[in-house]
Amino acid sequence: VQLQASGGGLVQPGGSLRLSCAASGSTLDFYGIGWFRQAPGKEREGVSCISSRDGTTYYTAPVKGRFTISRDNAKNTVYLQMNSLKPEDTAVYYCAARTGWGVGCHPYEYIYWGQGTLVTVSS
Repeated sequence: VQLQASGGGLVQPGGSLRLSCAASGSTLDFYGIGWFRQAPGKEREGVSCISSRDGTTYYTAPVKGRFTISRDNAKNTVYLQMNSLKPEDTAVYYCAARTGWGVGCHPYEYIYWGQGTLVTVSS
């Protein structure tokens, strides 16, 4: 499966962005999908993930209540709606896919990776 992330950009603090992860080459139904981010000088971290089977979701603590992950299997796309953005959300965001059950959100669990999309939160 090939993944294409898009939707990043420059936004002011408190603003919103919606990231999209479009898949080709395979249906996303069978994959758990995760959004990860990597800020300069920091390790890549799991932001939000959604399972393949029952749509169980996970959010890292700093984004709970602000970010929402969703999947549209008909469009073969997973979204990350990001609201109330903060400067500390600035990073390159990646989407990735994993096989298997559950809603793991560690980078090492993911096999297929898209290219990143840059999110910059600044006034």
